[in-house]
Amino acid sequence: MIADRNRARAFRLAAPALGLALLLASTAATARAEILAGASVRIITPDPLLPISGGMGPTRPAKEKRGELTARALVIRKGDVTVGVVALDLLGFPSVLADRVRALVPRIAADNILIGSTHTHSAPDCYALPDGKGGHSGDLAYMDLVCRRAAEALNEAIDRLEPARIRVATDEAKGRIAYNYYAPDLYDRRMGVIQAVRGDGEAIATLVNYAVHPEVLGNEVGILGPDLVGPLCDELEAKAGGVALFMNGAQGGMVTADNRLLDEPGDPVRGYWKDARTWDECLRIGRLMAGEALRIVADAPLQDDPKLACRAKVVKLPVESDLMWAVVVHSPLKYPRGEDRTVSTRINLVELGDARILTIPGEALPNIGFYLKRKMGAGPNFLFGLTNDAFGYILTRVDFHSFPRYDYISRTSLGEETGEILISESLKLVEEAVKSR
Repeated sequence: MIADRNRARAFRLAAPALGLALLLASTAATARAEILAGASVRIITPDPLLPISGGMGPTRPAKEKRGELTARALVIRKGDVTVGVVALDLLGFPSVLADRVRALVPRIAADNILIGSTHTHSAPDCYALPDGKGGHSGDLAYMDLVCRRAAEALNEAIDRLEPARIRVATDEAKGRIAYNYYAPDLYDRRMGVIQAVRGDGEAIATLVNYAVHPEVLGNEVGILGPDLVGPLCDELEAKAGGVALFMNGAQGGMVTADNRLLDEPGDPVRGYWKDARTWDECLRIGRLMAGEALRIVADAPLQDDPKLACRAKVVKLPVESDLMWAVVVHSPLKYPRGEDRTVSTRINLVELGDARILTIPGEALPNIGFYLKRKMGAGPNFLFGLTNDAFGYILTRVDFHSFPRYDYISRTSLGEETGEILISESLKLVEEAVKSR
């Protein structure tokens, strides 16, 4: 009897400590919720072929295709946070279409779905750019197909989620990949790589982030395709397995593929060369990029318990350009706009392990990219350009219409305040992330 009372008393005294231990164990298990990753691909090549858009100018007829245009999706989940990334082989993909995709993927919070375009200059128009004759240069049925296929890729990637480990690395990519057409040496040579792998080391997905215009071919050649991005992804998938994705960076003004024929100067005084506009050159550059990506990520440590967080912020941008405002007003896509001649867009900051990923809703010039990466803090920093929107070039105030070579990119920018607003609002997201740690 006395022994029973002693045992009962001991249990009552131990119960709070036991409960605390169980709570701490549960909290630790939640904090260390495993990372899951899944990836998928859908083809978005039009059949029959559609005219090719190279920018604000007129489209050109497609005579043939090389490779396939694709929608490539990567989904990463940890605990109650899920982030989806989609890379589309298109010149640009505005938010009015991206929101259609998000509506078809209810299992991921809309703010956590990042949709970017590779910026290939060999794909159909998905802006529905006004043609000046009361019509436009897009095919609305094709845009619907792209939205459906992108959503299919995301949903299948969710269905394929499996335990994963993450590698993240950045380094200078070697070899002739890119250069700045306006100032040859002014571009970011750093390539960022994110790889999700299974326990056996096989890749689930490999994402490459690099700033370059995929315009080896351009729309004048008449070849519809993914340009250098197709060979990049094919080579990565052949060598590492899984699904490969390419997300562009701060490639504006004018960081382009280095397909120069260096022994054939076009204008040596001004620094122009003739270039190789062939599929073989797409193969050369794409395979070189794949090799560099695998080299860069090869020795990166596996992160067993990486952080996953996603922040979003809606930013309002004034539209000073009459040309860009005409697109907003006259496109049949019915771009949302303010009565004060503004548009709104979303920027994201994703934290994945020791990496930070910041989205840019257009083509930021390299100096903006350099500045943002420097201010994002230590660790691998990524910039996903042309993501969530594709509002033309993004310049700082001091660069806007600063010299003749910037005339075109200034005309096809929303205005001279765009860069200042983007920098300010992006760094607010970074500051919030720092404070939350």
